[in-house]
Amino acid sequence: MQNFTFHNPTRILFGQGCIADMAPEIPAGARVLITYGGGSVVRTGTLDEVRRALAGFTLLEFGGIEPNPTYETLMRAVTLARDEHIDFLLAVGGGSVIDGTKFIAAAVPFAGEPWDILARQAPVTTALPLGSVLTLPATGSEMNAGSVITRQSTQDKLFFISPLVFPRFSVLDPTKTYTLPPRHVANGVVDAFVHVMEQYLTYPVDAKVQDRFAEGLLMTLIEEGPRALAEPENYAVRANLMWTATLALNGLIGVGVPQDWSTHMLGHEITALHGLDHAQTLAIVLPAMLQVRRLAKRDKLLQYAARVWGLTEGDADQRIEAAIARTCDFFESLQVPTRLSSYGIGGEAITPLVAHLERHGMTALGERQDVGLECARQVYEQAL
Repeated sequence: MQNFTFHNPTRILFGQGCIADMAPEIPAGARVLITYGGGSVVRTGTLDEVRRALAGFTLLEFGGIEPNPTYETLMRAVTLARDEHIDFLLAVGGGSVIDGTKFIAAAVPFAGEPWDILARQAPVTTALPLGSVLTLPATGSEMNAGSVITRQSTQDKLFFISPLVFPRFSVLDPTKTYTLPPRHVANGVVDAFVHVMEQYLTYPVDAKVQDRFAEGLLMTLIEEGPRALAEPENYAVRANLMWTATLALNGLIGVGVPQDWSTHMLGHEITALHGLDHAQTLAIVLPAMLQVRRLAKRDKLLQYAARVWGLTEGDADQRIEAAIARTCDFFESLQVPTRLSSYGIGGEAITPLVAHLERHGMTALGERQDVGLECARQVYEQAL
């Protein structure tokens, strides 16, 4: 096991009705900017519930944060927050809203060009405090320090990480996921699944606790993902799914182990150039990545095959092949396709995708930094 330091400062308020309990988590007298997305939190009454919980605070609102939140939209929120002297941010929505709010938190006090936080990894030295009310379990952004932002004008999708944008608290009420469209539920399951895989399916370092945690999360997603689609108001199912997605990327299973993240980087370019949902790109790239890199990942692929899918018959190559096939079948069972061609994307798209990776410096990816541009091209080709 590798050396590590682990600290996660986010307080979790979990369960039905917990929105009513969040007011003490916000400093008295704060001027609060509530951020949200396309309006579902308005239609479902969640925003009204938040307003009632925060009666007594000065509240302003900023809506319209997109899936794959854009720099252009978020900079309007930054201007609003500066003009109105906002001193606390509250994201109400899924990972895109929370990611966007983290960028707002970092950008408001930033002295230079805020895009440099992403494009040049400029240090974040101060940030507005924020909290979140999660409505879509998927990204784990409610309990981590990462954010991914898209700049529409240049088709760049980039990330930053700063401990200063950990949410101070996050409210996780599983009943707020009951009204999610099936596509969003399925995307959330895939997103959480691939988050675990990026930290788990690398190479062994005898990190037994992390491995068993990761395998348990994967098995829970396999069990509860289809049930969440079939039984949308099953509280137990939604509670397990929500907590699994949070644990998939709150840092716990990633400590002391090598991490990959090449699937995410290749997926980001598909979203940037073709507009696919984040999870849709992950479902396309992951199986292809496992095929292309099956030799480098052999030991962990065999462990994954045996422990997660119960595949113990046949020779090693047969078990690996079966595990990758089961992974594809699982994504497809959620109605999330695993081929570029399913979205009308053909071989002509590969060269621009690889060029974008090069432009963004993504030329030495993976747990051993051995996923270069040629390997990336092979993965995209495998995914056709």
